[in-house]
Amino acid sequence: MTMKNQFGKVGVLFGGRSAEREVSLMSGKGVLQALRAKGIDAHGFDPAERSLGDLAAEKFDRVFIALHGRYGEDGTLQGVLEQLGVPYTGSGVMASSIGMDKVMTKRIWSSHDLPTPRFEVLDAAGTSADDLRRVAAELGLPLMLKAPHEGSTIGISKVTAPAELGDGFSLCARYDDVVLAEEFITGRELTVPVLGAGRQARALPIVEIRAPQGNYDYEHKYFSDDTQYLCPAPLDAELTQRIQSLAVRAFNAVGAAGWARVDFMLRASDNEPFLLEINTSPGMTGHSLVPMAAKAAGVSYEDLCVEILASADLDLKPTADWKPV
Repeated sequence: MTMKNQFGKVGVLFGGRSAEREVSLMSGKGVLQALRAKGIDAHGFDPAERSLGDLAAEKFDRVFIALHGRYGEDGTLQGVLEQLGVPYTGSGVMASSIGMDKVMTKRIWSSHDLPTPRFEVLDAAGTSADDLRRVAAELGLPLMLKAPHEGSTIGISKVTAPAELGDGFSLCARYDDVVLAEEFITGRELTVPVLGAGRQARALPIVEIRAPQGNYDYEHKYFSDDTQYLCPAPLDAELTQRIQSLAVRAFNAVGAAGWARVDFMLRASDNEPFLLEINTSPGMTGHSLVPMAAKAAGVSYEDLCVEILASADLDLKPTADWKPV
């Protein structure tokens, strides 16, 4: 069976309306090119430029979601595809929604006794300077402030001194109704891609990220050649296995499926790993970490795209007499 016959007409959804549109455009173009190179009948579709009616009219047999952030990674589009009966890559509605919410993700991980930095949730509109000073005293400085529903290091601020609290908080509050204040873990930054689902979920090699001055911001993440990536990360076998196992447990705890990337900090003082967040629709750009880890495992970018596409499914199985639009 040819790839075209196996997968039918495939939509690659990219772009979108989130703050991560630029990155999504790069991811989607890479995926589209890779699938076409494998002989798959793949078509690009930008939900910011075309309507949901157009999406239904395309009658895709399955879609590869290369959207990042809100309106694509947060469960909203997954719900639309469920209604249309179009199998899609990645996590279902609920897991996508949870994974896009850093606060809810941390609460679920904590309930599963999975290690994550201490945190507090602050009202973006009702938090006073005294509240910020109290949180800084409780969690310590440096302190991370984050917009819980953004990704790609958008709406994030590292506060190293009390005088920086106000500006850091204001930056994050521009993007969200609440701000996540999180204990800063000094150490090494790691990430672990996970493929599959449930008992079949497997971790790919660990990537260690070494950004200039430890500042893995938007520029260093997607455009700079100054950031170093070590894959597989230089860790002993026992610690590697432990971190990969934690990644799979974290992946399953939120109900993720298909693929995702789990981010960690490895504390310098004792080599204890701490879970930061999960990305249920990770980047697929030339600087992205999932393709990097797959390559270290002997899987090419093109083959990775095909494997992810092959996992496309519907979250809620229809009844026998249900017919898709």
